[in-house]
Amino acid sequence: MKKLFIILCLVLTVHAGKSQVLISLVFGDKLNSDKMEFGLDGGLTLSDIQGLDQSKVLRGFNLGFYFDFKMKNPNWMLNTGVLVKSPMGARGLPVYSLNNPDLDNAFTGGSVTTNLRYFNVPVMMKYQFKNKFFAKAGIQLGLMNKAFDEFSNSIVADDDLKFERRTKNLYHPLDAGLALGIGYRLMKGKGMNIGIQYYLGLVDVKMDDNTPDQMNRAWYFNVGIPIGKASVKKKAE
Repeated sequence: MKKLFIILCLVLTVHAGKSQVLISLVFGDKLNSDKMEFGLDGGLTLSDIQGLDQSKVLRGFNLGFYFDFKMKNPNWMLNTGVLVKSPMGARGLPVYSLNNPDLDNAFTGGSVTTNLRYFNVPVMMKYQFKNKFFAKAGIQLGLMNKAFDEFSNSIVADDDLKFERRTKNLYHPLDAGLALGIGYRLMKGKGMNIGIQYYLGLVDVKMDDNTPDQMNRAWYFNVGIPIGKASVKKKAE
């Protein structure tokens, strides 16, 4: 557990750079109580955009924090939080014109990757079974942070030509949809959460009404690490 925690800290510091998550590490024991659990959440994201022809799954990593608010019935919880690093999009898309003859010629035969970055907030009801498995369902809301298309084309064996076009103005700033997940709690229900979650976007992300509806789809394979829970237990004792 200590090794995993150290590795996660390094990832947070070097790659994420998100002040919200760093603050969570410092004050994690202050955010835990007998009625609420706080922790860090992160893992692999496999996303796609429904409505885009020839699209392929885009792989990325997500990172954030979660809260489990316990109900009167101890098996039920309100699960929420924020994924401060939450990549979505699709890859393998056909190249389109950049209205620049030189660029158009350079990327002929290449491909485009659509990258959408959101701050995602899931709000779900979570049920903990006696065998330490859990299931949850609810909604997920997203606020777009940035969007860009990455053009790429292979020039020689180990050399790729790349160009990035910012596209945030082409998308709606808000996204929303349904979220479903299952998972397992380690250490007899007191350790890490290992889970799979699916997001079904219900909002057309593109502003252009002349194009077919394009909606986000994503699978999350995440690990949740409770922060400060041991300290809370010691204080209670």
